[in-house]
Amino acid sequence: MSICNWPGPLRPREKLRQHGAPSLTDNELLAICLRTGYPGVDAVGLASELLDHFGGLRGVLNAGPADLLRRRGMGLAKAAQFEAVLELARRQLREQLQRGDPFNRPAVTKQYLSMRLGGRRHEVFCCLFLSSQHHLLAGEDLFTGTIDGAAVYPREVVVRALHHNAAAVIFAHNHPSGVAEPSQADLRITRKLTEALQTVDIRVLDHIIVGDGEPLSFAEQGLL
Repeated sequence: MSICNWPGPLRPREKLRQHGAPSLTDNELLAICLRTGYPGVDAVGLASELLDHFGGLRGVLNAGPADLLRRRGMGLAKAAQFEAVLELARRQLREQLQRGDPFNRPAVTKQYLSMRLGGRRHEVFCCLFLSSQHHLLAGEDLFTGTIDGAAVYPREVVVRALHHNAAAVIFAHNHPSGVAEPSQADLRITRKLTEALQTVDIRVLDHIIVGDGEPLSFAEQGLL
């Protein structure tokens, strides 16, 4: 049955209008973004198929356009809508970090980094450059590697930190395996980077690993 034939209170848009977005299920929220399905399957059905195929909401939103376009019922317009929604969320979180102190808002910082790095198929090392008040000046993906790791060069990190006139930094990288546990290589490079930045009086506040589930914070684990 097409959504337009559903009883009014059951339609996702009507439900949102009457009860607010939190009352909707993941597939109902996705259905509103999709707007339509394909012959024989309505938007809610298509949303359910996507959630099943990609392993949940995070998987759908982190799927690349090429992966989305392989699914029946998905076209360029729908894939673009998903990219736009995700980018709006990233920018809203980035604005929060620019106005506030990322080190004092670890939940927001982790959420931003999860949206920035989650779902990447290769390891990416990024850096948040902060002012003396720990406001976000810039965030950059500095190094990209294979699925097993990324080569990180302390000299380049120092150059970029000085370019942004940063007083402090937060490092982050993803583990495509999904396991957010630090390796010995992660610990070694963090020490090297910390020592390199100390020579120019720039503090390292944290190093966050993004995997599946809750990101791991070196600061919270006492690893810095």
